[in-house]
Amino acid sequence: MLNGLGLALILGVAGSLIFGDVKIGIVLAAAMVVNQIVAALGGVMVPLTLDRLGLDPALASGTFVTTLTDVMGFFAFLGLATLVLI
Repeated sequence: MLNGLGLALILGVAGSLIFGDVKIGIVLAAAMVVNQIVAALGGVMVPLTLDRLGLDPALASGTFVTTLTDVMGFFAFLGLATLVLI
């Protein structure tokens, strides 16, 4: 959680300074927090689910976690941008 908040603070301030709009900084910071939470939950839940299904979590979880994090990161950023900036 601290990692997500720290990165969100840095990215939010940098985005606000670079683009000159506080709203963009807020969107970037919020998307970073959402992405970190999804990554943490996916990193725990995907291997546990694969193990319960009888599959080897070491082989398959990397692909699923990476895909989940990337897709949810795009949705978080674009969705928040749509809500806040439009």
